[in-house]
Amino acid sequence: MWLLEQQSPAGSWGEGPAAYRLLPTLAVTEALLSTLRNGTAAAVSPQRLAAAADTGLTALRDLCSTGGWPDTAAIEILVPDLVLLINEHLNQSEVAAQHRLGPWARGQRLPQPCGFQAALPERIAERCRAAGGVPLKLHHTFEGIARHLRRMVPSVPGGLLGSSPAATAAWLATGTDSGREQAVTALTAVADRYDGLFPEASPISVFERLWVATALARPGLPTVCVPSIRTWAAEIYDATGVRGAPGLLPDADDTAMAVLVSALAGVPRDPAPLAAFEAGDHYDCYVGEDTGSSTANAHVLQALTAWLSHRPTTGDALQTRRDGTRDWILARQQPDGAWHDKWHTSPYYATERCVTALSGHTGPTTREAVRSAADWVLATQREDGSWGVWDSTAEETAYAVCILLKSTDHAARPDATAALRRAEHILRDASSSSGHHHLALWHDKTLYAPQAMAQAEVTATLELLLTRQL
Repeated sequence: MWLLEQQSPAGSWGEGPAAYRLLPTLAVTEALLSTLRNGTAAAVSPQRLAAAADTGLTALRDLCSTGGWPDTAAIEILVPDLVLLINEHLNQSEVAAQHRLGPWARGQRLPQPCGFQAALPERIAERCRAAGGVPLKLHHTFEGIARHLRRMVPSVPGGLLGSSPAATAAWLATGTDSGREQAVTALTAVADRYDGLFPEASPISVFERLWVATALARPGLPTVCVPSIRTWAAEIYDATGVRGAPGLLPDADDTAMAVLVSALAGVPRDPAPLAAFEAGDHYDCYVGEDTGSSTANAHVLQALTAWLSHRPTTGDALQTRRDGTRDWILARQQPDGAWHDKWHTSPYYATERCVTALSGHTGPTTREAVRSAADWVLATQREDGSWGVWDSTAEETAYAVCILLKSTDHAARPDATAALRRAEHILRDASSSSGHHHLALWHDKTLYAPQAMAQAEVTATLELLLTRQL
């Protein structure tokens, strides 16, 4: 029922522009067709399911030609697998014909969206078979290859596969016996927490606590917060690398943030685990990464800078790594002054992360990069005083305000002061409203919104802004 209620008037599912709606619309439409085919939705009439599936298919016909797909998790595997599944359902004549699914009852099938390879899920599964197992990298998005593996599946040690309810459900559907009870128990606990629904990842307590702590530290940690954050840092830091959630690969982003949070809390920890992610002049977010991350490298730069401020005699090698990472970040600034990244839809997030990391460094090149970013922010402010890549959001406004506050070249400029004054009410409104809902701007398989993280950014930035005015 919840899925049916989430369908847009145009027939699609999901948030954001059309390109972001392809994967969720494929997923829900496939689920509806599967339910019709198997007759497993006793509480919903087949007519209602068929009507939603029909309009979903019609929306997909247009979405498949959209292009400009986002760099979300395993989209290159999940999309073609869902298209193949949908067409398998439609090939069962009784599904399309019996339920009168418009032109689909007359043999029409979904095309593979432009840029996707229909054979890729099977090719990935073949590599797993050749390797004798499913690598950890693929656990979080296991649903994209599960049916291609012919019962060769990973083990689930007492919880969710890859911290993903969807991957765990696909694992259960393979019919494996070992660990079923624990997996069902883990899924049930997630459903109980979210009133019968499932997030894309659970839990995200590592990732969320690190980002919240870093945000709150920006204006200076209140004394009352320090013991809790020191406890978090002690729990999260791992000398072998930090994982964003149980069942995921260790990654440079979370490892760097654990090092940074430890330093901010006054208990610096060795950045040595970051060495596993060194990739020439920058850091891979995780081993085997396909596309680099500007924000992960910005966090590494912050972590190395913070560590060296506590341990200035560490040695030249670490300083060389720090400087190389800084230069790699500088080289990725766009001509308009912004940065972009694969973990977030908004350039305001990526730009704030890069500016914050660079602001701890001197030199004309770094200063010019920060100035250019602040000029871009000024040029893109909305009439209501906010910022946003698609719409006005408090989260993006917080990032934009931070960028302006970091630019020494803009400190006394009247246009920057006026822009900050116009933005203040956006942050005040979001900070004072306990029920403020932040929009989904973060990338996983689709878009999601880590509410505590976004609210921490707003709260901390408002504090910075008010302190500046005193």
